[in-house]
Amino acid sequence: MFIFALLIVFKLLTIQLVHGDEYKSMADDRLVKNVVIPANRGNIYSVDGNLLATSIPKYDILIDAVTSTNKRFEENIKGLCDSLSAYSGKSSAYYQKKLRHARAVKNRYYPLVRNVGYSDYMRFRSFPLLNLGAFKGGLIVEQTTKREYPMGGVAQRTIGYERVDDKGNITRPGLDGAFGAKYLRGVDGKRLKQRIGKGQWKPIVDYNQVEPKDGYDVYTTISSNIQDIAHHSLLQQLEYYKAEHGCVVVMEVKTGEVRAISNLARTENGSYYEKRNYAVWESHEPGSTFKTMALMVALEDKVVDTATVIDTKKGRKQFYRRYITDSKHGGYGKISVARTLEVSSNIGMATFIDDNYSKNPEKFLSRLSSWGLDKPIGLPIIGEGKPVIPKPGDKLWSKNALPSMAYGYNLRLTPLQTLTFYNAIANDGVMVKPRFIKEVKELNREVEKFDKQVVNNRICSEETLHQMQDILKHVVERGTGRSLYSPYFSMAGKTGTAKSEYWMKDWSENPRYVSSFAGYFPAENPKYSCIVIIHKPSVKKGYYGADVSGPVFKRIAQKIFTETPIVDEIETLTVKNALAEKSYQSYFDTAQTYKTIMPSVVGMPLMDAISLLENMDVDIKVRASGEGIVESQSVSRGTKLKANQTVVIKA
Repeated sequence: MFIFALLIVFKLLTIQLVHGDEYKSMADDRLVKNVVIPANRGNIYSVDGNLLATSIPKYDILIDAVTSTNKRFEENIKGLCDSLSAYSGKSSAYYQKKLRHARAVKNRYYPLVRNVGYSDYMRFRSFPLLNLGAFKGGLIVEQTTKREYPMGGVAQRTIGYERVDDKGNITRPGLDGAFGAKYLRGVDGKRLKQRIGKGQWKPIVDYNQVEPKDGYDVYTTISSNIQDIAHHSLLQQLEYYKAEHGCVVVMEVKTGEVRAISNLARTENGSYYEKRNYAVWESHEPGSTFKTMALMVALEDKVVDTATVIDTKKGRKQFYRRYITDSKHGGYGKISVARTLEVSSNIGMATFIDDNYSKNPEKFLSRLSSWGLDKPIGLPIIGEGKPVIPKPGDKLWSKNALPSMAYGYNLRLTPLQTLTFYNAIANDGVMVKPRFIKEVKELNREVEKFDKQVVNNRICSEETLHQMQDILKHVVERGTGRSLYSPYFSMAGKTGTAKSEYWMKDWSENPRYVSSFAGYFPAENPKYSCIVIIHKPSVKKGYYGADVSGPVFKRIAQKIFTETPIVDEIETLTVKNALAEKSYQSYFDTAQTYKTIMPSVVGMPLMDAISLLENMDVDIKVRASGEGIVESQSVSRGTKLKANQTVVIKA
């Protein structure tokens, strides 16, 4: 037993002297730990200063029912319960019973209220017992942060949000994901907590060891007003045509700043929400909106001009054992190249592209490549779709590839890639990169500013540019978009109607289309460019681009004109009136001639006569009963006037 006792003493000394620090550290790790306090993510603002996304602190208020002394607990329990009762509506006796039971069972983590805002948190801190703090009163505060979106689901996919799956993986799409790590995230803080049993941890003190630093604020290019217009214009059309999904983008022509972007998809119950960022992600066959690019290639290469005559036959023509048709029954016959685009003739486009490039398709493709149409734009938002423009040797290439591409098939572009090209036409040939961010700030301090990025200083010659601008304007005035024409404001653009999933066996029984419209407004001095894409509208109601997507474009343009004026025009208020001019001239001449001698005011308008005599410092008495024209005066013309002399005039 003596030897056993010696061994125990030896072991205790070894633990204390040799391994003491190690075991103490292990004990501290099990009893005390540093808990990370996530920093508030920075705010996201619209270009007009409205909040698009913000982090709101939320608080859980708990109490350590054991910490306070018996005397302090008894002195404050009634006041605390009365305050809790006034806040929640439950009786004071209810809270007394709960808190006394929590103290009896030594509950050191009893919840009082969860998920309250800052004002309620400050209110709770003033309650009896809780106002004594963590050590004396047992106050425990757990702070979390919740992301709020004041505009609701509008532009949510572009603004971005955070999603955490069951495995803890975090997904942040949109601007929140693109700029979160660098600007929005901030620096996390730290707080010491102590283990109090049953897997619960209690803050040791009621302040943080390291305070979290909030992220920077990001100011976007989105306009709240234009975004609202675009969102509801698209939603109205999707609901009417019962379409599967759609998107709309409005961009400022000169800067490339995206003023609005809306992406809506239908749910099983028929409502619509922001499911995916289709404008950025979805590459699809553009259909007739690509005809603009194809015609520009031919005009720039001078293989045709706008007056070149193309025979579109009778609406049906064979190309390499495959027939191409036009939407008009009986066809358009022989028409000019310019008219080919105006009426959107598939046969016309396929004819002059195939005639001039079939032997050297690389020439056609290299021009598209020089415009960057075969490469992604390089947007900061994650998930930009890749364009697909096949080349000889690719799986998609065949003899029919080129004529198909001429009218928008056998290739794929995203809506934003298509819009970037149309915006370049509106911007006098200067292609700018679409931009979603204007600047980053910390309070009022500018952290970083984002300027316009020019992708291509000149996409084509001035001659080709002006020809295309005229044709796109004529599309709306007398072409496929003529139903959109308005005499009150001008628009230019191109309609598009493309078959979707046409390779499916059931297509003839269940036809599917993609309707589109891309263009800009006003046509003469463009301020905004816009693209509207609507997938799979109900064919029972319509599917042509001019009928489905065009009205959305027009509605947006109209509302921007009326609610967001581009130029404030005020008509002149000057009205030429010969009688008034003559009356004024008579008044002016008399006023300049007579300073101290009484003039004749007979025949003058009464108000002119009064004004004239008041300036001559005389006392005027008026006897008016007629139509305001002076009939007589008490002092004769030519009489020298005295100071304050009275003159009676009758009218």
